[in-house]
Amino acid sequence: MKSILRALAIAALVVPFSIHAADELSEATVKKVDKAGGTVTLAHGPIANLGMPPMTMTFKAKDKAMLKKVKEGDKVRFRAEETGGAYTVVRIEAAK
Repeated sequence: MKSILRALAIAALVVPFSIHAADELSEATVKKVDKAGGTVTLAHGPIANLGMPPMTMTFKAKDKAMLKKVKEGDKVRFRAEETGGAYTVVRIEAAK
C-alpha cells in the first residue's frame, strides 16, 4: 500500500511538469515568411524541448495556413518539434 501511495505522490509531482513542458513556447522575431514554400525564418531564443540555443533559422510550418497570421518583424511565441528529420513549427502566436 505504501508503494502505491508513493507512486501516486511521484506521479502527482511529475505529470504537471510534463504537461507544462509539452506546452512550452519559445520567443522569436519573424525575419521572413515564405507562404508558398511553407517556411518561416525566426530569430529565436532558446528552444528548451529541442535543446537548441538562440539563433536564426528557417522552420517548416506544420500547416501553411498558420503563416497567414505572421509577418516580418512580428514578435511571436512558438512551439517547434523535430518531425521527419526537419524542424517544424507546430504552433505560433503573437507575443503578449
